Amino acid sequence: MQALSHPLLQALVGDEAVEAFFSHDAELLALLQVEAALARAQSQAGLIDREAAEKISQACGSFRPDWQKLAQGLMQDGVIIPELVKQLRSAIGEPHNKAVHFGATSQDIIDTALVLRLKSIVAIFESRLADVISNLRDLRKRDGATKLMAHTRMQQALPFTAADKIDTWLQPLERHAENLANLAPRLLMVQLGGPIGTRGEMKDHGDAVADAMADILGLGYGPSWHSQRDRIGEFASFLSLLSGTLGKIGQDVALMAQNEVSEVRLASGGGSSAMPHKSNPVQAEVLVALARLNAGLLGTLHQALVHENERSGAAWTLEWMVLPQMVVATAAGLSKAQALITGMSFSPSPKLNH
Repeated sequence: MQALSHPLLQALVGDEAVEAFFSHDAELLALLQVEAALARAQSQAGLIDREAAEKISQACGSFRPDWQKLAQGLMQDGVIIPELVKQLRSAIGEPHNKAVHFGATSQDIIDTALVLRLKSIVAIFESRLADVISNLRDLRKRDGATKLMAHTRMQQALPFTAADKIDTWLQPLERHAENLANLAPRLLMVQLGGPIGTRGEMKDHGDAVADAMADILGLGYGPSWHSQRDRIGEFASFLSLLSGTLGKIGQDVALMAQNEVSEVRLASGGGSSAMPHKSNPVQAEVLVALARLNAGLLGTLHQALVHENERSGAAWTLEWMVLPQMVVATAAGLSKAQALITGMSFSPSPKLNH
């Protein structure tokens, strides 16, 4: 799926590199990787034989689905896995087809496949956030001594420097980078619980299978978390907080770039169809819009924390609908912020001459 589906709007607020992780092909690849890892882990635990695990891994590596039937299965079952498993078993054939998906439930495969993709996305966020922080430090070093007028409650306050302004942007981003490093191990956890989250169908080998799966996939090991969505909710909070900080930068830059303020110069701006003399701070404005989008979506995502009993179809579906949008919006914000910061410079405030 495209997280932000309007094709023209994608050019303004989308992020192709991160959106790709939510495509049909990327999701299918992750689902198949998880099914293969499950089989390998169960083979190590002696739950299925080695030949069956090899056949499943080979089939997952070359599998080509019937997409129309997958869509029909999703519409009927609310999840894609029953139809996917049916097609996989058909591709593998006797006598090993019964070993596919042994003891697992749809949520095990879907959640772990999501986390597997989030692992790559977190790495992108870490890299981009580090670049934005580095660019701000370079800007502070270059322009930090520039004298500006501070504003409180939208009114002129007292003189300060560009370094003081930049610190209000930089310090929260440094905290976000630290928070992401701390959050990642809690987020990037394998999911394996079986039908009701107890791993009971795996004959006392469930913990060993989950541990082996985690090792195979490069994820963390822990208990099943089917209805415990706090790790997803915490990640969504991080996305909104990061977007909010980037939005604050965008709002400040847009105000400082006003003609009558002229404390910031932008390397490039957006044109006007009616007023050719204008240079609009488009990247800064987009940062504000993305921050407000994620702030609104966060409340919706947190509604998905309310899972009734051991699994909720409604809350889980809501999570699928909202989280990709938040991830893509945050990714786009990081790219826009980097372009904005590398293309801006500070000028002494004209107000200090009066």
